[in-house]
Amino acid sequence: MRGRALGITLGAALVALLALVPLIGLHVPWVLPGTVDVVNATGTLEVLALCFIFAGVALGYDVLFGYTGLLSLGPVTFFGTGVYVFDIALSRWGWPLASALGLTVAVTLVLALVLGAISLRVGGIAFAMVTLAFAQAFYYLVEDNPHNLTGGDTGLALSSTRLPALLSGAVSNTRSLYWLALVYLVLAAAVVRVVTTSATGHVLVAVRENEQRVEVLGLRPFGFKLAAFTLSSLVAAGGGVVYILLIGTAVPSAVASTTLTLSILVMVVLGGPGSAWGPVAGAFAYVYLQQYLLKVAAEPSFASLPAVARVPLSQPQFLLGAIFVLFVLFVPGGFAGAVARARARLASRRPAAPPPRGDA
Repeated sequence: MRGRALGITLGAALVALLALVPLIGLHVPWVLPGTVDVVNATGTLEVLALCFIFAGVALGYDVLFGYTGLLSLGPVTFFGTGVYVFDIALSRWGWPLASALGLTVAVTLVLALVLGAISLRVGGIAFAMVTLAFAQAFYYLVEDNPHNLTGGDTGLALSSTRLPALLSGAVSNTRSLYWLALVYLVLAAAVVRVVTTSATGHVLVAVRENEQRVEVLGLRPFGFKLAAFTLSSLVAAGGGVVYILLIGTAVPSAVASTTLTLSILVMVVLGGPGSAWGPVAGAFAYVYLQQYLLKVAAEPSFASLPAVARVPLSQPQFLLGAIFVLFVLFVPGGFAGAVARARARLASRRPAAPPPRGDA
């Protein structure tokens, strides 16, 4: 109980600190990912907002992957649904903000229930392949630009005419969008925390460990798996809505590609599946490194380095992949696993408590 209270206190303190970041004009060279080495610069705040968005998406995905044990290769289906349905409702149809949000939730909910009911009829690799097939179908659908709704490869820009002033313009309102992304992460973390620590969460873990035993106890694993699938989908769609508000343009290669699916999976594996904070740490590390290595690749001073160092430094995706491989090999269980092992070692080194003395 004391450890849980300490975790909540530290989490609240961290959120408060992150909320103050847009007000801090500190110069920090060689650490920040933006082109300007200032904490509250537009580029830095945008990268941190992306970290918040994908941390929330990773938390939702971990309900399915880490807690329920289902390897889905289709989270981009619902992330992209959040992006495109919200963008189309605002930009193509001119709907008000509240109506666009309501439509996005309704479409995501129906799509998650239908696709989940179909996909969950199989398990293991077959489930992963079915979700991948749906993701690929969604990608080609938005790329084909049906009825001129999605913009295809050229993208669909978000119209700001129906947005409040605080959310219109990613450059002029970066602070507001940064705080919105932080609120999204906090809400996603709260919802996931409530679900995974409830009786439903315990059943999801039991399904992951031994589905047949859950059936013997008289419970229906299918219903719980569908609930996890739907929750994960709704959280991903919410991330898609905040993403399009931040970036302002929907492009299939950025919001609906298989590469994004693999990135979300990598985030969860880096942080540690099935942990309260691991996916958040993994998403921060992945997104931050991805953006920071782009800055490193563009560093002019590296042009004078020998080819053996210059070529890898100029390929940020290669460096990111190498870091991930090394991390998986030498840090099994991700950040959360490393912390758990460190705590176990510290506990083993503590002297044992003396036995209680008998009454004299």
